[in-house]
Amino acid sequence: MNTSAQPVDPEPYDRMMHSIIQRIATGPDLSKDISEEEARLGMLGVLEHAVDPVRAAIFLIALRMKRETREENRGALQAFLDTTDRVTAEVDELLDLADPYDGYNRTLPASPFLAPVLAEAGVPVVTHGLDRVGPKFGITHRHVLAAAGVEVDLDPRAAAERLSDPALGWTYVDQARYNPRLHALIDLRRKMVKRSVITTVEVLAKPVQARCKTHFATGYVHKPYPPVYADLARHAGFDSALLVRGVEGGVIPSLRQPGKYFAYRDRGQERACDFDPASMGIAQEHRCVPIPEDIPQSPKGEGAITVTDTEAGARRAAELGLAALGGEQGPTYDSLVCSGGLMLLHLGRVATLAEGADRIRAILDSGRAARRVA
Repeated sequence: MNTSAQPVDPEPYDRMMHSIIQRIATGPDLSKDISEEEARLGMLGVLEHAVDPVRAAIFLIALRMKRETREENRGALQAFLDTTDRVTAEVDELLDLADPYDGYNRTLPASPFLAPVLAEAGVPVVTHGLDRVGPKFGITHRHVLAAAGVEVDLDPRAAAERLSDPALGWTYVDQARYNPRLHALIDLRRKMVKRSVITTVEVLAKPVQARCKTHFATGYVHKPYPPVYADLARHAGFDSALLVRGVEGGVIPSLRQPGKYFAYRDRGQERACDFDPASMGIAQEHRCVPIPEDIPQSPKGEGAITVTDTEAGARRAAELGLAALGGEQGPTYDSLVCSGGLMLLHLGRVATLAEGADRIRAILDSGRAARRVA
């Protein structure tokens, strides 16, 4: 891990990027793949600003256009791992909870409140993200947690101390603090418009790890992604991974229909699992936490309704989340029960999904997790 800001000679990176672009940006039939090491060095050149921004954008778009290979994804991730300011928390085991960094704009996120609930269940949790990034520019964990009064600008060491505090047991750390080089690419990403390999792999940067076992949980929408994320999670050194087909690509599945997740343990092969929220005692008319009518949103009848005021959406998501932590039932409460139960089962803390759901309900109904939001 290299986090020092040493001057970088751009010439070697420039020559290398010239060669890479010549190979990857030659059309749908002639483009060639690059090696894992070339992808790593190319991404490092982008991170170090040793590559002209135009070439950096071509590099990222060309990889996406031809579709990144396993080796190219791994190389990009390794560049992020190499530049992340990583710390080890004073806990034996923890869950790295990674929701999409571009946030939510069609629903209100409940997932920021999974961390205090799981901490109350004895599972230390680190969650991470940033303020705003495309393509969605939606409501992020940072927005919701800040609205709930949580400190969101801790450096990784202070975040790790909070994580190891038994009265708290969870933390948030922002990309701006754990990898400033990566965070500095937000403007480039905005100008590129379309998502790139960065969007895929940045959630695996692993800013905080445990002394013994670190587990990974994230969401997906499109069917090709579970093997991609499972391979990257193993590459990053996560001992286990839970990949949930969730609403807006997050870790909370639909509440009103059977769902699917993929998981591996002990860095083994991932396997697919089906489940039904009904088996967890969930009978919800909403598939997720809907956007309330009084939150500014796009007009009905013009495609999918989206939040147009992320601050207002974040405040309401925080209000609903804190109410659910106090036992108030509704879509946010059921979202925490559903996803929290899945995570407890994956981590071996319960024997069945029903048991996991009951345990989360007991925590919510007691109000104990609310005391961990500070």
